[in-house]
Amino acid sequence: MTDTLPLEEQIAHLTRTLDDLSEVVAAQQAEIDRLTRRVAMLMAREAEREADGGGAVTLGDERPPHW
Repeated sequence: MTDTLPLEEQIAHLTRTLDDLSEVVAAQQAEIDRLTRRVAMLMAREAEREADGGGAVTLGDERPPHW
């Protein structure tokens, strides 16, 4: 009779690891979805601002007009 206990322990450990990783992936996907919605909202807001004529953006490397 062969001893299957080490294999059963390894399978249990791998199953637990797989479950843990699955939870991490699900949480990361939820965060990606949330961030994607926020970026889309910000892009729509910026497009609306540009359409309203407020599209002038001062870049950090531009000199102020008094220079």
